[in-house]
Parts: sequence; structure tokens; C-alpha cells
Amino acid sequence: MTVDARVLDRLSATIEARRGADPGSSYTAKLFSKGRAKIAQKVGEEAVETVIEAMGADPAKLAAESADLLYHLLVLWADAGVRPADVWAVLEAREGTGGLVEKAARGG
Repeated sequence: MTVDARVLDRLSATIEARRGADPGSSYTAKLFSKGRAKIAQKVGEEAVETVIEAMGADPAKLAAESADLLYHLLVLWADAGVRPADVWAVLEAREGTGGLVEKAARGG
């Protein structure tokens, strides 16, 4: 089975479709109903879990936590009005620019 980056676009569309749904029938709708601070907290929790699995020896567990992190990040983007295409455009603009050069340009 081959999965490409378009899966994130499809997942994003599904997340958007759940906005305003009954929180009792959809985990995504439940996240939206709790507000951005709770969504951001979940992103942080999933990031920590991803880091923990990165320190382990099981690539499948790291992949699973990474998927959870990406899902929650997409929910956060949707809540903040950020479309995946917006992020892809930033990444594309940075393509070919070394990380140190790009970071220096941002003042970091």
C-alpha cells in the first residue's frame, strides 16, 4: 500500500467537515467544542508522546504517535484558519534554502 502526502489534505477535509458536528458523535467535533487552548494542549501532549517513542526502539510505535500528532496539528490548523496549502506554500518557499540560512533570515 502506498500512501502519499495527499492523505493529509484528505484528513484535513474530514476534520473541516466535523466542525460544528455534535461533540457526542465525533472526537474531532469534541475537540473543536473545547476551544483552541485544549486543542493546542493535545498537540503538546502528542508531541511529547512522539518524542518518548522516538527514544525507543519500535518504529511502529513512533509512526502511530506521529500520526496522532499530525491529526491534532491539523485540528489546530483548522481551528486557527490555517489550511494545509498555507503550510505547504511556506515549505515550498523554503525549499533549497539551507536550514541555518533560513533560520538566520527569520532572526533565529
